[in-house]
Amino acid sequence: MSTVTSLKVLSEREDRYVEGHRLCAGCAEPIIARQILMATEKPVVVSNATGCFEVSSSIYPFTSWNVPWIHSAFENAAATISGVEAAYLSLKRQGKITEDIRFITFGGDGATYDIGFQAISGAIERGHRFMYVCLNNEAYMNTGIQRSGATSRGAQTTTCPAGTCIPGKREFPKDLTKIIIAHDLPYAAQASPHNYKDMIEKSAKGFEANGPAFLNVISPCPRGWRHDSAKTIEIAKLAVETCVWPLYEFERGEWRLTGESLRIAEGSRQKLPVSDWLKSQGRFGHLTKEKWKFVADEIQANVDSKWQELLRLCKH
Repeated sequence: MSTVTSLKVLSEREDRYVEGHRLCAGCAEPIIARQILMATEKPVVVSNATGCFEVSSSIYPFTSWNVPWIHSAFENAAATISGVEAAYLSLKRQGKITEDIRFITFGGDGATYDIGFQAISGAIERGHRFMYVCLNNEAYMNTGIQRSGATSRGAQTTTCPAGTCIPGKREFPKDLTKIIIAHDLPYAAQASPHNYKDMIEKSAKGFEANGPAFLNVISPCPRGWRHDSAKTIEIAKLAVETCVWPLYEFERGEWRLTGESLRIAEGSRQKLPVSDWLKSQGRFGHLTKEKWKFVADEIQANVDSKWQELLRLCKH
């Protein structure tokens, strides 16, 4: 185990996201945030897009943030942290700040895949030194479980309900991690809260990338995904084991599989069928019916195709 993920080292670090938030029981977001903020001992400034995470962690006059924290709108959290980082560099050049500070943005998939993508793309293109973290629960959960660009094909939401004519969301989700990688940034990765070692190691690389970094983290939502709140980590792990959410990183031009995904590629771990993933959540319940079986088959085919493409990129 590396120093950065040593349990003894992590246990001695100060909590930067603490108790008192109002997130739902079983929500993966506070687990993810605590893991990521453990990855550096350096001072951190956080910007946070509107969403479940922001609303539930900052109900006036209380806060769960133990670091400087800025609430931004849905669309501009990346622009906000860009301005903070630029001001910091100016103050450091003037000798008014001597601390070595890190900058991070948290946003949900709505703020990342859709509404805030322009600001994220611009901040990465300009080369700001910050890490953007997408808490990907695959819908606009804070405003009523509406579909987003990250919502899986076949998933039922309030704006793409499953019925006799429509099988839930018609489209496959956009592959945003690869879209971000197309910016040729220093570091990008996909992670899952079930594998804390992988998550923290990737976060540490993102903090020290000396340029823009991006971390896309699957974040199971008991309310929107319709699963038992006690099974959040189990379902996050299942997403990886079915290759619905492979673990990999892109570091300065090199693609690498990590964690369970690497073991699946090497043959030491079995790749589970996507049907296991679909059966674990009520939002996909209708896909078990004969009428919509073809949708489940299409999802499996899409996962297989994406997995083979990833194996090629990672030279497996």
